[in-house]
Amino acid sequence: MDITTLIQPALAAGAIIALLALLKLSNVIRYIPNNQVGIVEKLWTPRGSVADGFIALNGEAGFEPEVLRGGLHLFFPFMYRIHRSDLVTVGQGKIAYVFARDGAPLGASQVLGANDSDDKSDFQDARRFLRAGGQKGPQRKILREGTYAINTTQFAIITDERVYGHALSEQERVVLDAMQLTIAERWGFTPVILAADHDLVGIVTVHDGPSLPPGEIIAPEVGTDLHDDGTFHNNFQEPEKFLAAGGHRGRQLQVIVEGTWYINRLFATVENVPKTIIPVGNVGVVIFYTGPRTADVSGEQYRHGELVGNGGRGVWKDPLLPGKYAFNTYAGKIEIIPTVNFILKWVRGEVGAMKLDENLTENSQITKDAFEPTVPLSVVMHIDYKKAPMIIQRFGDEKKLVEQPLDPMVSAFFKNVAQKMTLIELLQNRAAIQEESAAEMKVKFEGYSLELQEVLIGTPRAAPGDQTIENILIQLRMRQVAREQVETFQEQEKAAIQERTLNEAKATAAAQAALTQSLIQIRVNENEGAAALARAQKDAETRKVTAAAVGEQSRLEGQGEADRALAVGAANAQATKLAVDAYGGPEFRLAEQNFAKFAEALTRINQPLVPQFLMSGGPGQESGSSGLIPTAMLSSMFGRMMPEALEQLKREAPRAARQ
Repeated sequence: MDITTLIQPALAAGAIIALLALLKLSNVIRYIPNNQVGIVEKLWTPRGSVADGFIALNGEAGFEPEVLRGGLHLFFPFMYRIHRSDLVTVGQGKIAYVFARDGAPLGASQVLGANDSDDKSDFQDARRFLRAGGQKGPQRKILREGTYAINTTQFAIITDERVYGHALSEQERVVLDAMQLTIAERWGFTPVILAADHDLVGIVTVHDGPSLPPGEIIAPEVGTDLHDDGTFHNNFQEPEKFLAAGGHRGRQLQVIVEGTWYINRLFATVENVPKTIIPVGNVGVVIFYTGPRTADVSGEQYRHGELVGNGGRGVWKDPLLPGKYAFNTYAGKIEIIPTVNFILKWVRGEVGAMKLDENLTENSQITKDAFEPTVPLSVVMHIDYKKAPMIIQRFGDEKKLVEQPLDPMVSAFFKNVAQKMTLIELLQNRAAIQEESAAEMKVKFEGYSLELQEVLIGTPRAAPGDQTIENILIQLRMRQVAREQVETFQEQEKAAIQERTLNEAKATAAAQAALTQSLIQIRVNENEGAAALARAQKDAETRKVTAAAVGEQSRLEGQGEADRALAVGAANAQATKLAVDAYGGPEFRLAEQNFAKFAEALTRINQPLVPQFLMSGGPGQESGSSGLIPTAMLSSMFGRMMPEALEQLKREAPRAARQ
């Protein structure tokens, strides 16, 4: 075989290889896959190198702003170098951050590059961005999910997975890695999500824009008008509109609520705090740290501080009613004030449900008789919800209200009461003391914008180990037991009486038939008696009428007889009077008549006027003459008695005549 024949193919192959190598080195033809872009670097040109920055906008040598998309591309030999870079991909529900390596410098107070126009915010057109005056550094605009053909030489794209960048120096790589770490610490690669079931609000702190005026700690709300398209920033999702509305850097008064919010965490960070919940039966008094300074609306009678209108700086005059509030806890403070009745306890070892009385202790008293009991005390009170701001303005919070004026006032009142009473009186007059204390302390509580409902006093007790009061209580209990025994005996007596009545009722019921028969018989007898009585009454009336007639007849007859006798007697009396006067008077006439009657009587008897003998003597005397009285002696005695009898008759005669 001819050697020339062998060399010619080899030379042809070598020529082809050399040609291919030359073509490759000259970058005349380049292929770009569809999942990548080509970044063009011009190696030389008659226009020279880039004078400012490193992106060649005017055909200078350097990196071109445009990128090559997928396909074959022809270039002038040995003038260009093509660098392939992956398309930027942002995952679903993710956020990517842009770092511009070339552009105008940031202002003195700027943190992020401005993207306040469409040109400055088009990161896929580097030439447009730079021509419009786009700034270098981290940008305010973020990239949402999707795939972007971006010149990663001009724009470094930071995602949660990687940093897209070309021709980065080691120093730039360190800076971008630090940015990625900072964003990750702020959970900046995912949107802010506030779930509805968590009851959270987002407190926003803006890190870019003009600073707050002196004396302000919270930036006011701006750009909240939904109808103003130029300033409505939709909860800080559009930084340029927020700044155009006059927003300031710093902690914001405006909060974000439930929802998903794509916020640039280099521009603003979000802190989640619980919503403010005001339970039913309470109100919230707002102490606001920001806002305009407004006039005092508390009125002339309230001299303990100022109240301001809602939204002003200070204590708001209108409290928040029960409910949930997306309240910025950095802009103000809400004091929860109960409006239901609540109890303050001055009781050892007991604390009310609201724990306002956890520092209260029992009241130590000194009674009039030198006992030292402690008195458990409870006070039921109420706060008018309209007066709640006054209490907060005056005392700061309700716990200070309890500990400062109420505790000393209540303790002093009951000490004064106890000093006027003995221990027994203090025990026995508890109800009266409660009533008196409620009436007097109600007036005092009103001076503190409080409404006293009730005062409850417990049983006084001694210090641990002291049995004096217990002994007195034992005596009182024994006394009460004795009273109860007396009442028990009385009730037992009533029960016995009632039992007897019951037994009688039972016996009556048992004998009801006989009793009924007897009652019927009684009624029959009563009816018969009534009939007999009626008949007797009729007979009596008849006899009475008859007797009256007979009596009248007899009276008339007697009257006639009496008149006749009177006439005869008058005549005889006249004759007698004349006869008497003839004898010398009535006495002599009477004596004459008496002797005449006496003599007539003596003639009719057969006995001697004077006995012959009168027996005399006694035991031991002999019977005989010594027992006889001589007749002469008896006659002498009778003679002496006769004149006396006559004299007696004379004295009686006028009386007999008169009769």
